[in-house]
Amino acid sequence: MESKNKGNVQNQKIHKILAHSHAMQFILFLFGFCLDLIFGVKFFTGPAFLWTGMLFLILGTILIFWAQYTSHHFNKENINKESFSKGPYRYIKNPTNWGIFFMILGFGIITNSFFVILFGIISSLIAKLVFLDKEKEILTEKYGDPYLEYRKSVKF
Repeated sequence: MESKNKGNVQNQKIHKILAHSHAMQFILFLFGFCLDLIFGVKFFTGPAFLWTGMLFLILGTILIFWAQYTSHHFNKENINKESFSKGPYRYIKNPTNWGIFFMILGFGIITNSFFVILFGIISSLIAKLVFLDKEKEILTEKYGDPYLEYRKSVKF
């Protein structure tokens, strides 16, 4: 019973960390959007940027849905390195965060919003340096060597 309770506490910690990470990204997105409304710095012109932004938005959306679908079907029985290498996790350690970054970048390009893009980059760096390292610690504690082997096998 204690092991199951420990897993629930770790899951709550991970969800809390990810919620804070996503909230921080959203707040910085809104801050960038407000700065763009005030200052209106424009860099991107032409139809190619519209299509590029739409591509990033679509890619980010697909990546998030694929990651969420995969994580909801995670098999916790007989954990090994391959247990973590499903769906987008096969290529990317944190596909949801990459998806959020791509969506912010796409929105910023489509709306020609310099500060949205700038704060999207800053929020992604903060998420990586602060929140995702904490998530890594919790998952290492929870799953041990199989998770560490998975981390070594995936570059991004």
